[in-house]
Amino acid sequence: MTIGDLIRLLGDGEFHSGEQLGERLGVSRTAVWKQLKKLEAMDITLEAVKGQGYRLSAPLELLDGSAIVAGLSRRGRQHVARLFIEETLPSSNAFIRQRFEQEAGHGEVCLVEQQSAGRGRRGRAWSTPWGRALMFSVGWRFETGVAALEGLSLAIGVALARVLERHGVRPRLKWPNDVLLEDDEGRLGKLAGILVEISGDTAGPCEVVVGLGTNFDLPQTFRKRIEQHVAAVHDQAPGLSRNRLAAELLDELMPLLANYEAQGFAAWQKEWNARHAFAECEVEVHRGAERLTAIAESVDEAGNLWIRHRGRRERLGGGEISVRGRP
Repeated sequence: MTIGDLIRLLGDGEFHSGEQLGERLGVSRTAVWKQLKKLEAMDITLEAVKGQGYRLSAPLELLDGSAIVAGLSRRGRQHVARLFIEETLPSSNAFIRQRFEQEAGHGEVCLVEQQSAGRGRRGRAWSTPWGRALMFSVGWRFETGVAALEGLSLAIGVALARVLERHGVRPRLKWPNDVLLEDDEGRLGKLAGILVEISGDTAGPCEVVVGLGTNFDLPQTFRKRIEQHVAAVHDQAPGLSRNRLAAELLDELMPLLANYEAQGFAAWQKEWNARHAFAECEVEVHRGAERLTAIAESVDEAGNLWIRHRGRRERLGGGEISVRGRP
């Protein structure tokens, strides 16, 4: 019995007794009770009625590989070599890296309901409730080296923004790898993060793992425990299906990866700058132990961010630099 098995049974709108659940899942009532307690600890709310049993308080859409593949266009499907759906993993990026070690990985996609050791840039933890985010990783093998991949994380941010905008969501992009959403009070919250990991030759073949984590439907109980302000897709598109979003994102992302060596970031530069969250705003630049206040300008065709500081213009690359908007 897995968490997904239990959620599928409880999500049909009917009440199920512990005995019925045990019979359906082939386990004891005690095992069912322990799993029900796990659901509550994972912010999955249950209704319990004496004499009737349990059911989910609200539907929870599970990842469905068949539905995602069926939702792909021919253009997107031709670049997907294999699609994995996992309930829990330490990291979907690590999963795809292991696939590369097994002489596979290229064009492979791994979607996961929850990660126990998900990471963002600079090793920061990425935590979301079970089944409440859209988290996946894609593997791609490039032939011309790392230099041809400048600005890739920014282009992926544009691809995500394009898809969300079709559904009435109004994302903003934060250099170099975050997607933000503004709430009714004008506060920007983190909606998604992008992590691009590259291994291989700087001037020859290299393997890339693209990790994309998007908050989809976050309970208030979870948001209150997070130190930073966060946002979710359902804040502005409450009727959007998670599996549909997955298919549409892959439709944008897979051709992007297939054509990126030929096009480069220059093809995405204008669209990124049009969604720039902090254009001509005062920002704090964190660069190792150094902290400086500057005005953010635009990004160039290589994905570098230009800033103005003490009367001088400076170009920021990637690596250890992070940019935080001033409150």
